Amino acid sequence: MTDFDGPAKPLLSLNPQEQAKFQKQVAQVRRRATQQKKLTPGVVYVGHIPRGLFEPQLKAYFSQFGTVTRLKLSRSKKTGNSKGYAFVEFESDDVAQIVAETMNNYLFGERLLKCDFMPPEKVHEDLFKDWDVPFSKPSLPAVKRYNKKRTLPAKLRMEKRFKNKEKLLRKKLAKKGIVYNFPSLILPKKKKGKASKADLQNSTNSQGSTPVCTPTFLEKRKSEVAKMNDDDEDNEITFKQPVVGVKAEIQETQTPTRSGKRRRRKSKQ
Repeated sequence: MTDFDGPAKPLLSLNPQEQAKFQKQVAQVRRRATQQKKLTPGVVYVGHIPRGLFEPQLKAYFSQFGTVTRLKLSRSKKTGNSKGYAFVEFESDDVAQIVAETMNNYLFGERLLKCDFMPPEKVHEDLFKDWDVPFSKPSLPAVKRYNKKRTLPAKLRMEKRFKNKEKLLRKKLAKKGIVYNFPSLILPKKKKGKASKADLQNSTNSQGSTPVCTPTFLEKRKSEVAKMNDDDEDNEITFKQPVVGVKAEIQETQTPTRSGKRRRRKSKQ
């Protein structure tokens, strides 16, 4: 029996004189076969994705059209939720064009999908960056990161960062010729110092919670209280007794007199 192990031997023509021509034809056929195997990939933009669909569900759905080589779902860095659009790369650009035509304006989960075929010149190199890395939710979302307790050096760094942002913003406005004055991003700190004499006089003259008890102030207070008492006496209200109550009192006073007369009559008899 012949042994077929080892590298493939070159094909031989039946006519030895046409061996060179035959070898050229074999090389051309092999090139065509390799060119057919090398397919140009195609990318499809998918928008208006319903909520609850993530990388596994999208890949399983679009795999029915053809082999999906890469898939990138856009997510928020702060919350980790889907932004509602993704990029799907198919092995063949013909399949990608068919998907874009058939799935555009397709009602999917109460939403109309928007699918567009992206030409190769519009596909960025970093479009599918870290597409194969499994997604993990951010351990420190933006709200917790903003509301966390900071030390004094961290607060100073934050204040410095805000000041630099304010300076850059004012420079940009000045370069563009926009005259707009906005309040500072950082509130000025209150200076702790001794109060002036004018402030003390204003506090004593105003009706504050702790006025200075001078003789003139006491006389003024007494006159105000006297006026208030006079006004109260003038505005006294007198209530008149109802007539029904008076009749009832008269009846109560008359009842014992009648009973006394009856007793006298009984004693005479």
